[in-house]
Amino acid sequence: MYSYGNKRSYGNVRAMQDNVDQGKLQVTVRSAQGNKPVDHALVRISYTGVPDSVVEEVRTDSSGQTPVLDLKAPPLEYSLDINEEEQPYSEYTIQVLAEGFEEEEVAGTEVLPTVLAEQGIQLTPVIGPSSQFGRIVIPPHTLFGVYPPKIEEAEIKPVNETGEIVLSRVVIPEFVVVHDGPVRDNSAQNYYVRYRDYIKNVASSEIYATWPDDTIRANVLAIMSFTLNRVYTEWYRNKGYDFTITSSTAYDHKWMRGRNIFDSISRIVDELFENYLSRPNVRQPILTQYCDGRQVECQSRGWMTQWGSKDLGEQGYSAIEILRYFYGNNMYINVAEEISGIPSSWPGYDLDIGARGDKVRQMQEQLNRIAEDYPALPTIDVDGIYGSRTKAAVEQFQSVFGLPQTGITDYSTWYKIQEIYVAVSRIAELV
Repeated sequence: MYSYGNKRSYGNVRAMQDNVDQGKLQVTVRSAQGNKPVDHALVRISYTGVPDSVVEEVRTDSSGQTPVLDLKAPPLEYSLDINEEEQPYSEYTIQVLAEGFEEEEVAGTEVLPTVLAEQGIQLTPVIGPSSQFGRIVIPPHTLFGVYPPKIEEAEIKPVNETGEIVLSRVVIPEFVVVHDGPVRDNSAQNYYVRYRDYIKNVASSEIYATWPDDTIRANVLAIMSFTLNRVYTEWYRNKGYDFTITSSTAYDHKWMRGRNIFDSISRIVDELFENYLSRPNVRQPILTQYCDGRQVECQSRGWMTQWGSKDLGEQGYSAIEILRYFYGNNMYINVAEEISGIPSSWPGYDLDIGARGDKVRQMQEQLNRIAEDYPALPTIDVDGIYGSRTKAAVEQFQSVFGLPQTGITDYSTWYKIQEIYVAVSRIAELV
């Protein structure tokens, strides 16, 4: 069990008093049935712990999104320096009401200065005359709260034990099953979570989104490699459990149901999601363990420290240099051979005006299917030609889903189109 109680209450009060910087928040509201956007939902935002302090009240658009809101946040230096007392983020409570849906509330959404916090909220359709109230409470960030330290494991699992290694190649899964508690807690619930969403959630829970990009890259690669080791070895399933990974910091990473993510982290996960870390002559992804380096010291074990990675990022170290500093010079970035659940792989080059062929046609078909659920997107001719209307549709897609609005289908845009297409066309698997 973790303990934060008075520390969190004190920290949030101080954070509100010391709000001298600004962060940004955008709320996206979707239906729990079919993952469709919910338009015209009323979104009220207040300080967590001060329910009458409504600071914003807005409505969602046809894509289920609020405008990007400027909200107060503590000074930037609070998240850049090790600090025992000063909470580096503000906490907000988000209440959502929409006709035909149950009321939903999320308490503890974190807003850091200079970065965009993205809070997704799913609404449950009203069934019958009774109404229910859903509430999610997001626990404190792992760098500010107190959580159990990681139980040390071998970074490479033995391959000679019968039945342990069951996959012949590294596969990026479409979903992971997260056990929301310690391994032996039979009362903890299991959640099916899309792999990329899981990585974004964990990274947003484990490091600060204000850190240098290469620090974030190094930590994201470590989180992904650790997770893919659990997938590749079927570590828990081979012990008789029905999940992929836990949310306990003693065993795995901290995943927090319903928490917000940050755009700086989301962008880097989309950039790197098919990668993992490997060593020469080792087939499996490396179980890259780490600790914060403040409450828990682990560098002597050959683990990465999160605060140490931040310092190296500020000194100009690249992601692989940061990783090798902690894990050794024989650590390499590798690419998975297969991405499960994705209709077709990246063509290997950017699609822009003048591009032609089956890849363009596939992308046009998928954009049109997505537009059925996201009316802000225009429908386009499926002709296999990347013309001005296709470019405009891609640019609008990028706007809705938080990507740089270039109108060019680059690597990140391609796989985001694939991800959203799968989400809207496989409704039965998502409910």
